Formats: sequence, structure tokens, C-alpha cells
Amino acid sequence: MVLVFLSATILVALGMEPLSSFSGVIATTGNVGPGLGSVGPMSNYSLVPSTGKWVLTVTMLLGRLEIYGLLLFFTPAIWKMRSRI
Repeated sequence: MVLVFLSATILVALGMEPLSSFSGVIATTGNVGPGLGSVGPMSNYSLVPSTGKWVLTVTMLLGRLEIYGLLLFFTPAIWKMRSRI
């Protein structure tokens, strides 16, 4: 949930309208179809600024990798546990 709000806020700061930014982030995080507004079914992501496309790419990857698995990878306690094996 924090990822959605943070990413959508970044997109709004880059100049996208709130509806398009929130729906674009939700669509890429959940790996579902098109969003609403300028990223809707009658349009595409060409209106998203270049930096915004990078933000949406990261949210898509985090959505596909299931954020918890990625967080475990970066947890120092897991590294210590592996060094004992």
C-alpha cells in the first residue's frame, strides 16, 4: 500500500493527473490490464514522462517478485543465517 501511494505521488509530482497516476501504479503493481485516464484502454503509457516510466517499471518488478521475497533478499538477518550454513 505504501508502494502505491509513494509511486503515485512521484508520478503526480512529475506532472501526471492523479487518476492516471494511481490507476497506472495499481495496474503495473498488480500486473493487470490498462488503468484509467491517460493510461486507459483507449490510450497507452506514451504520455507518461521518462522518469515516470522508470517508476512504473520498478513497481511492476516489485509486483511480479512479490515484495516480501524481495525484502527478504535485502534483510541482513538472512545473510547472517546463510553464513552459518
